[in-house]
Amino acid sequence: TSAKEGLLLWCQRKTAPYRNVNVQNFHVNWKDGLALCALIHRHRPDLIDYAKLNKDDPLGNLNLAFEVAEKHLDIPKMLDAEDIINTPKPDERAIMTYVSCFYHAFAGAEQAETAANRICKVLGVNQENENLMQEYEKLASQLLEWIRRMTPWLENKSPETTMAAMRGKLEDFRDYRRQHKPPKVQEKCQLEISFNTLQTKLRISNRPAFMPSEGKMVSDIASAWQGLDGAEKGYEEWLLTEIRRLERLDHLA
Repeated sequence: TSAKEGLLLWCQRKTAPYRNVNVQNFHVNWKDGLALCALIHRHRPDLIDYAKLNKDDPLGNLNLAFEVAEKHLDIPKMLDAEDIINTPKPDERAIMTYVSCFYHAFAGAEQAETAANRICKVLGVNQENENLMQEYEKLASQLLEWIRRMTPWLENKSPETTMAAMRGKLEDFRDYRRQHKPPKVQEKCQLEISFNTLQTKLRISNRPAFMPSEGKMVSDIASAWQGLDGAEKGYEEWLLTEIRRLERLDHLA
């Protein structure tokens, strides 16, 4: 009974959207051929033009379904259209056996589709991870490039002879502190978050951990940043010392 109920439920689900089809059993509901045509059309709309079928032509509908099934779905013709039409209650077992062939033909395709969808999902996740890796590499390169540009500037302690020139340097340094450095602090934090998120996603997907290219590890960036902070601190102290020295000279003059 459970196999019969399962097959009936499958037929009901698949034929639900079709007009003039109401599958409640495996005998009289199949007499006009529309249920069979609906099953075929649901899975292979290229084989039958359902809209053109006529409920009042059961012989034509049944024969069409039998021919299409035999030719395109490798389902042998086990039933006779005239027998079904002329029998008040067609043989339930014979119709069930025939319909179960459709189930096996189409359920296999559905399982393959589900498997394909699963593969697409995995590929989608892989692509997403790949994008995150590329994004990390790009951001890491840009941040390291900025640190490399800024560090020599902060290490350049060539003194100026006038107070105005030294105050100009101090103003440039304050601009760097107020405007240029804060967005980079944010980028550095974002980079660390992205790296950790990516590693977690890879671990969940049972994928190998992400290894950034040489010199672009989070620890490399932290180390370069530490160097920048050191250079910055030294530069600020030097600036203030130089300004005080020039002030004293001005005072003496």
